[in-house]
Amino acid sequence: MSSILLATILASPVGAADPHRLALQISDDDPAKMRAVLDIAANVSRYYSGRGEEVDIVVVAFNGGLDLLLEDRSPVRERMANFAKAMPNVSFVACGNTLDALTAKEGRRPPLMAKARVVEAGVAALLEFSEKKWTIVRP
Repeated sequence: MSSILLATILASPVGAADPHRLALQISDDDPAKMRAVLDIAANVSRYYSGRGEEVDIVVVAFNGGLDLLLEDRSPVRERMANFAKAMPNVSFVACGNTLDALTAKEGRRPPLMAKARVVEAGVAALLEFSEKKWTIVRP
């Protein structure tokens, strides 16, 4: 399933009529940085919407940033629920390597939020986004 999501996101070539594409990286377990990533996603989404242009935004979470997407401990859980409703153009990707390491450390797989999808390696996903001409930002 993770390969399908990534392939779908990366499949379209970039052209004049294509949406803008932004990948946001979150790798820190700092709630302020998590809020900043969500602020940026919301602001960019509203900006292009206001111009009548499409934008696809993906938030890639790995290392400590994975907490953003964990149902049982995300410091921005309520805000994430609002994103699912208000901004369908914003998607969330969890690093499978980080999730596996956390599972081994805690003895159980922590639950992900419903909107989150897992890819094998978050950094590799960012590299692939970059190769497909997505803009990568690390707030």
